[in-house]
Amino acid sequence: MDTLQVVGENRVVWLNVTGSGNETSSHVQEDPRMTIMFTAFEGKPMILRLYGVAKVIHKNDSEWDELYSLFNPIPGARQVFDLTVDLVQTSCGMGVPLFDSVEDRQELNEWALKKGGTGIKDYWLDKNQLSLDGKPTYIKDKNT
Repeated sequence: MDTLQVVGENRVVWLNVTGSGNETSSHVQEDPRMTIMFTAFEGKPMILRLYGVAKVIHKNDSEWDELYSLFNPIPGARQVFDLTVDLVQTSCGMGVPLFDSVEDRQELNEWALKKGGTGIKDYWLDKNQLSLDGKPTYIKDKNT
């Protein structure tokens, strides 16, 4: 999915879509440290990590429209993570296996389209309000 955009020299935004949990949201709101890791599954082995401070942008936050407009609409979009990058680091990646990409999966988009807007919000209320360790995600407060 096309869900990551570089928007400045030290800034990336990541469009997060509905899933079975919402761990990153609750943890970033408690402690804004975030690491995003990329791995090379073909070609030269490499791992790239972006370290920084992130904030969660929900649909009712003032920054939502501006940041969401950077992406093609994706069914089930629930929040954007806005990361100010403090450090970029690479490592060898020699332990990362080689994979061939066959095609993008469509199941998540199809599931979200079938649920519809109201169904997605109901799902957030049922499955995405708390992290596994009971920390709030604020998805109800910020999106209803």
